Amino acid sequence: MLAKNLRIVEISIFVWLFILSDSPPAPFAPEVIVANAVTKTVAHVVETAAAGSTSEALTILDAISLRVTRGETLAIVGASGSGKSTLLALLAGLDTPSSGTIALAGQELTGLDEDGRARLRAKHVGFVFQSFQLLPHLTALENVMLPLELAGSKDAKRAALDLLERVGLSQRTAHYPKHLSGGEQQRVALARAFAGKPAILFADEPTGNLDAATGEKIIELLFALNRDLGTTLVMVTHDDEIAARCARQVRITAGKIAHDSGPAA
Repeated sequence: MLAKNLRIVEISIFVWLFILSDSPPAPFAPEVIVANAVTKTVAHVVETAAAGSTSEALTILDAISLRVTRGETLAIVGASGSGKSTLLALLAGLDTPSSGTIALAGQELTGLDEDGRARLRAKHVGFVFQSFQLLPHLTALENVMLPLELAGSKDAKRAALDLLERVGLSQRTAHYPKHLSGGEQQRVALARAFAGKPAILFADEPTGNLDAATGEKIIELLFALNRDLGTTLVMVTHDDEIAARCARQVRITAGKIAHDSGPAA
């Protein structure tokens, strides 16, 4: 019963992330992401001998302003704890800012509830996570088919098979995640992320759990798929060599933009 309930919870989370509308995506301006003076603060509990526990505001991001144009490849870099993953989550509508505004695909995120943000992501956004986020009770093929089926695709299986062949897993379609290597799981995740032909792909440390050789192959695949499908790529990475493959790099230091190489000419 516990395993059954866990599977229901997992699929519910996946559906929440990829809720799809029957209506086609609306066109939006060349600027696919616009962030204005975005700040994120969280409550931080401080223990002192004199006063005991007190709560203080900890600023994770401080007045970040950023514009990303359609088709751009952007790497967000910075030291651990700099706020780069928090920024990605805010830009993707997975979290909400304490102040400031964010527009994604032409819509203000701050005016949408969780379901509204999920529908917006479903129309325009794909994700690749460091920890793969595959559903363990679904095969590689089923993991890639699921968002297509939720979208009402009439040929989800064929499209998923084509994507898995493209990432070199045509012989592993019936395998469950636990029977796949880390690199193979990330290939499945890439196929799933591009299944809906998203306008924007967010990637959070996509090689973080992989060895160097496997990570290089994943990055080659990621950029090849991104180039072929014309997707806007926003990627968080601690690897400067990977970041250099993007046309633009933004460095976050202590919650602020310390350097922005600017849009490619």
